[in-house]
Amino acid sequence: MSRRCELTGKGVMVGNNVSHANNKTRRRFLPNLNDVTLASETLGRAFKLKISAAALRTVDHRGGLDAFLAKAQDRDLSVKAQKIKKDIEKAQAAA
Repeated sequence: MSRRCELTGKGVMVGNNVSHANNKTRRRFLPNLNDVTLASETLGRAFKLKISAAALRTVDHRGGLDAFLAKAQDRDLSVKAQKIKKDIEKAQAAA
């Protein structure tokens, strides 16, 4: 599984370790990913996602998974998250 947030698309970045002697060696900056279970109020079920800590704060700030996905760009979402978003939109249109 890749080290990429399923909701924001945040992934691994690269840079340099710089020593006191100014020697530069390559390194990786890994995102702070967490396995969480988020509930959809519209669908009435929960989904397990691998998301960054920043994305989890944003989901809480926007008022839940449904509200977050309504504003999210499809290009940032994983295939799994895009399917959840489409199912939520279908359920809201039917209601």
